[in-house]
Amino acid sequence: MDSDVQTPKLIRVVGAAIVRDGTVLCGQRGHGKSLAGYWEFPGGKIEAGETPRQALQREIEEELLCEVNVDSPVCTSRYTYDFGMVELTTFLCHLVSGEPTLTEHEQIAWVEPSQMPTLNWAPVDHEAVERISHMVLHIRKKSVSRTILQMI
Repeated sequence: MDSDVQTPKLIRVVGAAIVRDGTVLCGQRGHGKSLAGYWEFPGGKIEAGETPRQALQREIEEELLCEVNVDSPVCTSRYTYDFGMVELTTFLCHLVSGEPTLTEHEQIAWVEPSQMPTLNWAPVDHEAVERISHMVLHIRKKSVSRTILQMI
């Protein structure tokens, strides 16, 4: 038995696929960060005592200076990087207040779901990108905008 083999550190994170007018907010990681230049869904680590939804609301307030309603989960994916195993749960989200503001990303862009696969995504995001890219996102106006998802 090889005692030198170690289980990679598990890093639990959440990502927000923020939907507006049929597009999804995507962020490009800034220079000097791990995975710099890759695209991702804004979000971050789940802190001790937080639920994934609480972590995502906190991260979006800190990272984009806006508030979101965390809606349904898209998927949970794992990918092993040289620094550990990342477990990402991606949620569909909707803006409640404010406008996303650059604080940590190199750039952000509102992208049509079908065009999302053309970006250079971080490996752990690939499953969520694939799923969302096949969704048609409709906006229904009521007292609050809601997203209706239909699989193509």
